[in-house]
Amino acid sequence: MIVDGRAIAGELLSAVAEKTKKLSFTPKLGVITCAPGLETRQYLDLKQRKAKQVGIDLVVVELPIDASTEDCVACVERLSTSTHGVIVQLPLPASIDRERVLKAIPVNQDPDGFAYGENVQSVLPPVAAAINLISIKHQVEWKDKNIVVVGYGKLVGQPVAKYAETKGAEVTVITESSDDYFKIIKDADILVLGVGQPHFITGDLVKEGVVIFDAGASEEGGVVVGDADESTHNRASLVSPVPGGIGPITVAALLDNLLKLIRQ
Repeated sequence: MIVDGRAIAGELLSAVAEKTKKLSFTPKLGVITCAPGLETRQYLDLKQRKAKQVGIDLVVVELPIDASTEDCVACVERLSTSTHGVIVQLPLPASIDRERVLKAIPVNQDPDGFAYGENVQSVLPPVAAAINLISIKHQVEWKDKNIVVVGYGKLVGQPVAKYAETKGAEVTVITESSDDYFKIIKDADILVLGVGQPHFITGDLVKEGVVIFDAGASEEGGVVVGDADESTHNRASLVSPVPGGIGPITVAALLDNLLKLIRQ
Protein backbone atom coordinates (compact mmCIF):
# COMPACT_ATOMS: atom_id res chain seq x y z
CA MET A 1 0.00 0.00 0.00
CA ILE A 2 1.20 3.49 -0.86
CA VAL A 3 0.81 6.15 1.85
CA ASP A 4 -1.15 9.25 0.86
CA GLY A 5 0.85 11.82 2.81
CA ARG A 6 -0.97 14.76 1.30
CA ALA A 7 -4.31 13.51 2.64
CA ILE A 8 -2.89 12.97 6.13
CA ALA A 9 -1.26 16.42 6.02
CA GLY A 10 -4.56 17.97 4.96
CA GLU A 11 -6.35 16.45 7.94
CA LEU A 12 -3.70 17.72 10.33
CA LEU A 13 -3.67 21.21 8.80
CA SER A 14 -7.45 21.42 9.21
CA ALA A 15 -7.05 20.51 12.88
CA VAL A 16 -4.30 23.12 13.31
CA ALA A 17 -6.48 25.79 11.70
CA GLU A 18 -9.30 25.01 14.15
CA LYS A 19 -6.92 25.30 17.10
CA THR A 20 -5.55 28.59 15.80
CA LYS A 21 -9.06 30.07 15.52
CA LYS A 22 -9.58 29.48 19.24
CA LEU A 23 -6.57 31.63 20.20
CA SER A 24 -6.94 35.30 21.07
CA PHE A 25 -3.75 36.16 19.18
CA THR A 26 -1.95 35.24 15.96
CA PRO A 27 0.82 32.68 16.54
CA LYS A 28 4.20 33.76 15.15
CA LEU A 29 6.91 31.41 13.93
CA GLY A 30 10.38 32.80 13.25
CA VAL A 31 12.55 31.18 10.59
CA ILE A 32 16.26 31.81 10.14
CA THR A 33 17.93 30.93 6.87
CA CYS A 34 21.45 31.65 5.65
CA ALA A 35 22.41 31.80 1.98
CA PRO A 36 19.46 29.59 0.95
CA GLY A 37 19.68 27.63 -2.29
CA LEU A 38 16.79 26.98 -4.68
CA GLU A 39 15.58 23.87 -2.83
CA THR A 40 15.61 25.70 0.52
CA ARG A 41 13.73 28.67 -0.93
CA GLN A 42 11.07 26.34 -2.34
CA TYR A 43 10.70 24.67 1.05
CA LEU A 44 10.41 28.04 2.77
CA ASP A 45 7.74 29.11 0.29
CA LEU A 46 5.81 25.93 1.08
CA LYS A 47 6.02 26.61 4.81
CA GLN A 48 4.83 30.18 4.30
CA ARG A 49 1.83 29.04 2.26
CA LYS A 50 0.80 26.39 4.76
CA ALA A 51 1.33 28.70 7.74
CA LYS A 52 -0.87 31.36 6.16
CA GLN A 53 -3.48 28.69 5.40
CA VAL A 54 -3.84 27.83 9.10
CA GLY A 55 -3.57 31.38 10.47
CA ILE A 56 0.08 31.37 11.57
CA ASP A 57 2.39 34.32 10.84
CA LEU A 58 5.72 33.11 9.46
CA VAL A 59 8.59 35.60 9.90
CA VAL A 60 11.62 34.77 7.73
CA VAL A 61 15.03 36.31 8.45
CA GLU A 62 17.63 35.71 5.73
CA LEU A 63 21.25 36.08 6.79
CA PRO A 64 24.03 36.73 4.26
CA ILE A 65 26.49 34.03 3.21
CA ASP A 66 29.27 35.60 5.29
CA ALA A 67 27.23 35.47 8.51
CA SER A 68 29.11 34.06 11.49
CA THR A 69 28.00 31.63 14.19
CA GLU A 70 27.64 34.62 16.53
CA ASP A 71 25.38 36.34 14.02
CA CYS A 72 23.12 33.29 13.85
CA VAL A 73 22.98 32.86 17.62
CA ALA A 74 22.15 36.56 18.08
CA CYS A 75 19.38 36.23 15.48
CA VAL A 76 17.91 33.23 17.32
CA GLU A 77 17.93 35.20 20.57
CA ARG A 78 16.21 38.19 18.94
CA LEU A 79 13.51 36.09 17.32
CA SER A 80 12.83 34.16 20.52
CA THR A 81 11.75 37.40 22.18
CA SER A 82 9.31 38.39 19.40
CA THR A 83 7.84 35.07 18.23
CA HIS A 84 6.31 31.95 19.79
CA GLY A 85 8.71 29.58 18.09
CA VAL A 86 12.03 29.62 16.20
CA ILE A 87 13.35 27.29 13.55
CA VAL A 88 16.71 27.33 11.80
CA GLN A 89 16.35 26.20 8.21
CA LEU A 90 19.07 23.65 7.50
CA PRO A 91 21.53 23.37 5.94
CA LEU A 92 23.71 26.22 7.15
CA PRO A 93 27.02 27.17 5.54
CA ALA A 94 29.90 24.94 6.68
CA SER A 95 31.58 27.90 8.39
CA ILE A 96 28.75 28.11 10.96
CA ASP A 97 28.68 25.94 14.08
CA ARG A 98 25.28 24.31 13.53
CA GLU A 99 25.07 22.67 16.95
CA ARG A 100 25.76 25.90 18.78
CA VAL A 101 23.08 27.72 16.80
CA LEU A 102 20.47 25.00 17.39
CA LYS A 103 21.22 24.84 21.10
CA ALA A 104 20.48 28.58 21.32
CA ILE A 105 16.80 27.87 20.57
CA PRO A 106 14.80 27.64 23.85
CA VAL A 107 13.31 24.16 24.20
CA ASN A 108 9.85 25.59 24.77
CA GLN A 109 10.12 27.51 21.47
CA ASP A 110 11.59 24.74 19.34
CA PRO A 111 8.95 23.15 17.06
CA ASP A 112 11.70 21.07 15.40
CA GLY A 113 12.12 19.24 18.70
CA PHE A 114 15.91 19.02 18.62
CA ALA A 115 15.99 18.22 22.36
CA TYR A 116 13.61 15.26 21.94
CA GLY A 117 14.70 12.40 24.19
CA GLU A 118 16.80 14.75 26.32
CA ASN A 119 14.25 17.24 27.65
CA VAL A 120 10.67 16.42 28.65
CA GLN A 121 9.48 19.80 27.34
CA SER A 122 10.53 18.92 23.80
CA VAL A 123 7.95 18.03 21.17
CA LEU A 124 8.18 15.07 18.82
CA PRO A 125 10.30 16.17 15.81
CA PRO A 126 8.31 16.62 12.56
CA VAL A 127 9.65 13.58 10.68
CA ALA A 128 9.07 11.31 13.66
CA ALA A 129 5.64 12.91 14.14
CA ALA A 130 4.81 12.21 10.48
CA ILE A 131 5.86 8.57 10.86
CA ASN A 132 3.78 8.33 14.03
CA LEU A 133 0.67 9.65 12.23
CA ILE A 134 1.17 7.23 9.34
CA SER A 135 1.64 4.38 11.82
CA ILE A 136 -1.59 5.24 13.63
CA LYS A 137 -3.59 5.54 10.40
CA HIS A 138 -2.27 2.28 8.94
CA GLN A 139 -1.96 0.38 12.25
CA VAL A 140 1.79 -0.19 12.05
CA GLU A 141 3.06 -1.98 15.15
CA TRP A 142 6.53 -1.07 16.46
CA LYS A 143 6.84 -3.05 19.70
CA ASP A 144 9.41 -5.87 19.42
CA LYS A 145 9.85 -5.21 15.70
CA ASN A 146 13.23 -5.13 13.99
CA ILE A 147 13.71 -1.48 12.98
CA VAL A 148 16.56 -0.46 10.71
CA VAL A 149 17.31 3.26 10.35
CA VAL A 150 19.57 4.10 7.41
CA GLY A 151 21.40 7.36 8.11
CA TYR A 152 21.78 9.12 11.44
CA GLY A 153 21.13 12.74 10.51
CA LYS A 154 19.77 15.45 12.76
CA LEU A 155 16.35 15.64 11.09
CA VAL A 156 15.57 11.99 10.31
CA GLY A 157 17.80 9.25 11.68
CA GLN A 158 18.43 10.53 15.19
CA PRO A 159 14.85 11.46 16.17
CA VAL A 160 13.27 8.42 14.51
CA ALA A 161 15.70 6.04 16.25
CA LYS A 162 14.73 7.61 19.59
CA TYR A 163 11.04 7.41 18.68
CA ALA A 164 11.35 3.72 17.77
CA GLU A 165 13.04 2.97 21.09
CA THR A 166 10.15 4.59 22.99
CA LYS A 167 7.81 2.21 21.12
CA GLY A 168 9.70 -0.82 22.39
CA ALA A 169 11.36 -1.68 19.07
CA GLU A 170 14.72 -3.29 18.45
CA VAL A 171 16.64 -0.53 16.65
CA THR A 172 19.70 -0.78 14.42
CA VAL A 173 21.19 2.38 12.91
CA ILE A 174 23.24 2.12 9.73
CA THR A 175 25.84 4.75 8.92
CA GLU A 176 28.62 4.99 6.34
CA SER A 177 30.95 3.05 8.65
CA SER A 178 28.56 0.13 9.22
CA ASP A 179 29.65 -3.31 8.01
CA ASP A 180 27.49 -5.78 6.08
CA TYR A 181 24.59 -3.36 6.13
CA PHE A 182 22.74 -4.94 3.20
CA LYS A 183 22.21 -8.09 5.29
CA ILE A 184 20.92 -5.94 8.16
CA ILE A 185 18.51 -4.15 5.82
CA LYS A 186 17.23 -7.49 4.49
CA ASP A 187 16.12 -8.47 8.02
CA ALA A 188 14.22 -5.24 8.72
CA ASP A 189 10.52 -5.34 9.62
CA ILE A 190 10.43 -1.56 9.35
CA LEU A 191 12.94 0.39 7.28
CA VAL A 192 13.47 4.13 7.79
CA LEU A 193 15.49 5.88 5.08
CA GLY A 194 17.14 9.27 5.39
CA VAL A 195 20.38 9.35 3.41
CA GLY A 196 19.36 11.33 0.32
CA GLN A 197 20.74 8.89 -2.28
CA PRO A 198 18.36 8.30 -5.19
CA HIS A 199 17.13 4.69 -5.51
CA PHE A 200 19.63 3.57 -2.87
CA ILE A 201 17.43 0.69 -1.70
CA THR A 202 16.15 -1.67 -4.39
CA GLY A 203 13.55 -4.42 -4.19
CA ASP A 204 16.10 -7.25 -3.92
CA LEU A 205 17.49 -5.72 -0.70
CA VAL A 206 14.28 -5.86 1.35
CA LYS A 207 12.17 -8.73 2.59
CA GLU A 208 8.56 -9.36 1.64
CA GLY A 209 6.10 -7.41 3.77
CA VAL A 210 8.56 -4.77 5.00
CA VAL A 211 7.23 -1.33 5.97
CA ILE A 212 9.27 1.46 4.36
CA PHE A 213 9.30 5.04 5.63
CA ASP A 214 11.25 6.98 3.01
CA ALA A 215 12.38 10.42 4.20
CA GLY A 216 15.40 10.69 1.92
CA ALA A 217 14.38 13.23 -0.70
CA SER A 218 16.94 14.27 -3.32
CA GLU A 219 16.90 15.59 -6.87
CA GLU A 220 17.51 13.53 -9.98
CA GLY A 221 17.06 15.03 -13.41
CA GLY A 222 14.97 17.86 -12.07
CA VAL A 223 12.64 15.47 -10.23
CA VAL A 224 12.48 14.83 -6.48
CA VAL A 225 13.04 11.13 -5.69
CA GLY A 226 13.51 9.06 -2.56
CA ASP A 227 16.06 6.62 -1.22
CA ALA A 228 13.75 3.69 -2.01
CA ASP A 229 13.58 2.54 -5.62
CA GLU A 230 10.12 1.83 -7.02
CA SER A 231 11.08 -1.86 -7.21
CA THR A 232 10.62 -1.98 -3.40
CA HIS A 233 6.92 -1.09 -3.69
CA ASN A 234 5.84 -4.56 -4.80
CA ARG A 235 7.59 -6.20 -1.85
CA ALA A 236 6.58 -3.71 0.87
CA SER A 237 3.30 -4.01 2.76
CA LEU A 238 3.37 -0.22 3.23
CA VAL A 239 5.61 2.45 1.73
CA SER A 240 5.70 6.23 1.98
CA PRO A 241 6.53 7.58 -1.48
CA VAL A 242 8.73 10.53 -2.42
CA PRO A 243 7.23 12.96 -3.16
CA GLY A 244 3.84 12.87 -1.48
CA GLY A 245 4.61 10.77 1.57
CA ILE A 246 6.36 11.97 4.71
CA GLY A 247 7.28 15.41 3.31
CA PRO A 248 3.85 17.08 3.29
CA ILE A 249 3.10 15.77 6.78
CA THR A 250 6.29 17.21 8.30
CA VAL A 251 5.26 20.78 7.44
CA ALA A 252 1.85 20.25 9.04
CA ALA A 253 3.49 18.59 12.07
CA LEU A 254 5.87 21.54 12.46
CA LEU A 255 2.95 23.97 12.63
CA ASP A 256 1.06 21.68 15.00
CA ASN A 257 4.16 21.54 17.22
CA LEU A 258 4.15 25.34 17.45
CA LEU A 259 0.62 25.25 18.90
CA LYS A 260 1.61 22.46 21.29
CA LEU A 261 4.46 24.62 22.57
CA ILE A 262 2.13 27.61 22.97
CA ARG A 263 -0.29 25.48 25.01
CA GLN A 264 2.58 24.31 27.22
